[in-house]
Amino acid sequence: MVEFTHIQDDRARMVDISKKSDVTREAVASGKIFLKPDTLAAIRDGTVIKGNVLATARVAATLSVKNTPSLIPMCHAIPISAISVDFEQYDDFIEAIVRVKSTGKTGVEMEALTGVSIALLTVWDMVKSAEKDPAGQYPVTRIQDIRVIKKNKGS
Repeated sequence: MVEFTHIQDDRARMVDISKKSDVTREAVASGKIFLKPDTLAAIRDGTVIKGNVLATARVAATLSVKNTPSLIPMCHAIPISAISVDFEQYDDFIEAIVRVKSTGKTGVEMEALTGVSIALLTVWDMVKSAEKDPAGQYPVTRIQDIRVIKKNKGS
């Protein structure tokens, strides 16, 4: 049996970055959403009932990158210089890739990860009616492998 211990930590606070210098920073994150073949075909063909799935997911990712400090309590509000959101479609999944650039005192990994997460959740929302089985479950649909694939500081 696994035993869980509750840890109370009232020291949560933002990291003080005031003494750091502004540096150009970039992070790239990616993640996958696995879908049924028919759903992937509908996305590719532009026949999804809710509309253009990847265009909607691109806008959602962009908005979420810009709003990361509102979603993750200890993230600093930073100036975003650039955001790119790309998708690659494979036989059984779509991969979202989000690149974020900034010049500031802290990195942009959380912004890139948030963008990927929201892009994939938006795809799920756009196609959920097609993904459900007769019992209303999602036997194929899953999001996985969300990760930072590249981080640059000072480049």
